[in-house]
Amino acid sequence: MKTVEVKASRSYRVEIGGGLLDSLGEKAAALLCGRTAVIVSDDIVAPLYAARAKASLEAAGFAVCSFVFPHGEASKCGSTYLELVNFLAQERLGRDDLLVALGGGVVGDLTGFAAATYQRGVGYIQVPTTLLAMVDSSVGGKTAIDLPAGKNLCGAFYQPLLVLCDTETRKTLPEDIFVDGCAEVIKYGVLGDESLFCTLESGPAAQDWEEIIAQCVAMKRDLVQADEFDTGSRQFLNLGHTLGHAVEAGSNFSLSHGKSVAIGMAMIARAAEKFGFCAAETQQKIENILAAYGLPQHTELPADMLCEAALGDKKRRGNRLTLVLPETIGHCRLHKIDIRELPDWIGAAL
Repeated sequence: MKTVEVKASRSYRVEIGGGLLDSLGEKAAALLCGRTAVIVSDDIVAPLYAARAKASLEAAGFAVCSFVFPHGEASKCGSTYLELVNFLAQERLGRDDLLVALGGGVVGDLTGFAAATYQRGVGYIQVPTTLLAMVDSSVGGKTAIDLPAGKNLCGAFYQPLLVLCDTETRKTLPEDIFVDGCAEVIKYGVLGDESLFCTLESGPAAQDWEEIIAQCVAMKRDLVQADEFDTGSRQFLNLGHTLGHAVEAGSNFSLSHGKSVAIGMAMIARAAEKFGFCAAETQQKIENILAAYGLPQHTELPADMLCEAALGDKKRRGNRLTLVLPETIGHCRLHKIDIRELPDWIGAAL
């Protein structure tokens, strides 16, 4: 097992290893005095793992109930959020009780936002079951739901009590979902770790995924500790996300987050090369590794649609938008543009 310590407004551990789900109850009991737990999951993950999570919590003395919702980004919305917090109120969950986010990024984001807002804050534990959630959304305290105007527009910074990454859950991941997570892993190599990028170039089958997850989490930990509330260096984690979120929204969320981020990374690399911020060799390396993992690099969406969606980016400040540009493998820069320049950047990216 590997452990990464995160020191933020609330400090916590990220534990990474096989079989950790069975220790959930014991670890939860050591963290809080309440003895009611609500497992929040979706209709794909719950049949696979909710019984084990419940058994572990009950063995530690918790009274346990579950809230299960339809899987997919469409459920990360206001109506599901209201159903969840009303369920918590009906179950009389108190501020010293516990929420458990058991699932991928949608489950974690929704549960975290409910935890941040229900009774002005209750404790929650992240138990991510996808590679993408393990290396990205479960760590760092960003919680949110989507609005019709865009992704993650209603949210809060709220750190979990603990993150348990049970690597055995990867065995039940469909290949398509696993590949989604690889996009975020590749992102870490591009933005800050050339040696990780070189390791990943040998392909997914050759990897020690427990070690790679720990490397990614440690990199995110360092950025979160330096900039918890996303006003400076933490924005490097948004590599591929400004254009990726635009692609995701433009597809009406029919394209997954990981594949959208892959397209966003390829697009921003092409634009960075055309505007002279990175060499053609760097841009080609990024596209090559995405292709090697079966990830897309292009979108058929029109430039005007992408531009409109990108204008809703949370990193926009007035008429300025911050882009994360790759310069070399393992090094990126934050580059501010006037929003009037955005059509030129998107044109160069397509």
